[in-house]
Amino acid sequence: METHLFFAIFCAWICLSVPLEFCIAADSIRMDQSISHGETLVSSGQSFELDFFSPGSSKNRYLGIWYKNTPQTVVWVANRNNPIADSYGVLTIINNGALVLLNQSKSVIWSPNLSREPENPVARLLETGNLVLRDSSNESSESYIWQSFDDPSDTMLPGMKVGWNLKTGLQQKLTSWRSADDPSLGDFSYRIDINVLPYMVLGVGSSKKSRPWNGLEFNGVLVLDYLVYKAVFVNNHDEVYILCESYNNKIISRLTLNHSGFLQRLVSKKGSSEWDELYSIPSELCENYGHCGANGICRIGKARICECLPCFTPNSQKEWDMFNTSKGFVKVTGVKLPDLIDSHVINSVSLRECEVSCLNDCSCTAYAYSNAYAYSNPNGNGGCLMWSGDLIDIRELTSEKHAEDIYIRMHTSELGLNTYQKKKLVIILVISTFSGILTLGLAVWFLFQKKRTMGADQESKENLELPLFDLPTIATATNNFSNTNMIGAGGFGYVYKGNLSEVVVVVKRLSKNSTQGVQEFKNEVVLIAKLQHKNLVRLLGYCIQGEERILLYEYMPNKRLDYFIFGLTFLSLSVRISFTF
Repeated sequence: METHLFFAIFCAWICLSVPLEFCIAADSIRMDQSISHGETLVSSGQSFELDFFSPGSSKNRYLGIWYKNTPQTVVWVANRNNPIADSYGVLTIINNGALVLLNQSKSVIWSPNLSREPENPVARLLETGNLVLRDSSNESSESYIWQSFDDPSDTMLPGMKVGWNLKTGLQQKLTSWRSADDPSLGDFSYRIDINVLPYMVLGVGSSKKSRPWNGLEFNGVLVLDYLVYKAVFVNNHDEVYILCESYNNKIISRLTLNHSGFLQRLVSKKGSSEWDELYSIPSELCENYGHCGANGICRIGKARICECLPCFTPNSQKEWDMFNTSKGFVKVTGVKLPDLIDSHVINSVSLRECEVSCLNDCSCTAYAYSNAYAYSNPNGNGGCLMWSGDLIDIRELTSEKHAEDIYIRMHTSELGLNTYQKKKLVIILVISTFSGILTLGLAVWFLFQKKRTMGADQESKENLELPLFDLPTIATATNNFSNTNMIGAGGFGYVYKGNLSEVVVVVKRLSKNSTQGVQEFKNEVVLIAKLQHKNLVRLLGYCIQGEERILLYEYMPNKRLDYFIFGLTFLSLSVRISFTF
């Protein structure tokens, strides 16, 4: 007994002899320091504590952070999916600067991914409940190598982000515990997804509760006017996230996703161990994702809360009269917009342009227009959301402040046509039919003329046993019928000298103004082709293409025969051919 009394007096003397901060648990550890079972880190303001714990009836050990006044309120767990089976566990910083959790066999149970290797690392538990790893020489938040706020558990604390770092691809989200005794990753998550627009998601597996961002707020989210916290949403090229800031330092709040899938906003007076619930989501059946199925709307104020959207099932005339109809759409007012599956957004357009865009898109099933986008657009126009698939998770909202309008596309026959629209439709059909017949007739006439021309060309080619040359080949041989290549001319046309495959030839091109027809040209070719004599100019080939009629003769390099007989300068080719010896 005297020994115990002496020990107590000695401890009291030590605490009175040294500065007060050494008698209070530290808030940080450095290289080669460690925390084991029974040792803690406590934030500088005594708000949060880090230690090992066993939840509920579980015998497994976990490293966690909780409120110091309410140790049962755990806000973060390090080794969620890898518990320590015994009472031995050590948190330390090893030589390479990594923060690690070791078991009894010195195996690494948990270690965060670091953005870089620290030079002189220190791990510190901040007064915000954030465990950070940084260089000891730099305390700014930008220099954090790692922080627990980037790897949330099931609780969102003030200053913690839920969203995406678009530069690094890091996603920050809440994930529920598996059960009250098991902090491993559960089925439920609370996050921000990015598909067309950012939207908040609360769900399990493929099921979810979504609330799209409309430019000012998340559609369908109830924002309470309590002076407790302020929600801040940031959406830029680097980050997309939401966080909460405290309004009152005397009141603390937290957002917790419990293992049953309920998202709870809880508040407590500073120093108190009691927590009060501000709200819980879902609080009604209509807040369950897709409660009324595809193309249904949930109306909580009615005896039958599920109804089908207009145009999808027959309704009585009285029910139809509840909606405003115009130009192919049914307007449904005061609702939370559907999930953003199969949707896209068009910025800086008017309501009319939004409607026209949906009408021009055959796959568009509905559109919604939000003036909230006008705040961020210089021209003052809003944004247009268009859906091309099933409309899921539409819910009627009682608060007009957070409600939106959606326009459901209908078939014209379901809306009905007035007299003017019917006349307009008849005129369009008549004009379309006449235009189609006229186009078809012109196409038939064109094909007939083409076939006729080709037939004439084909007929002229029959019975001519001579080489047939195409017009581009002859044009190339005569330098495109150049004047420098012309060696004669007459009423029939022109005569050119040309080089055809290294053979010099004479090209007689029948004038287009000549009275000689196809048959006369054919007779000439046949006649000359049959005249074979060593003293006669030999016909080498011909060309018939369109209106062109061309003959190719053997070239006489020693001038013409009439030059030697008569000394004449020019003599027609027909006369020259008539000479025989």
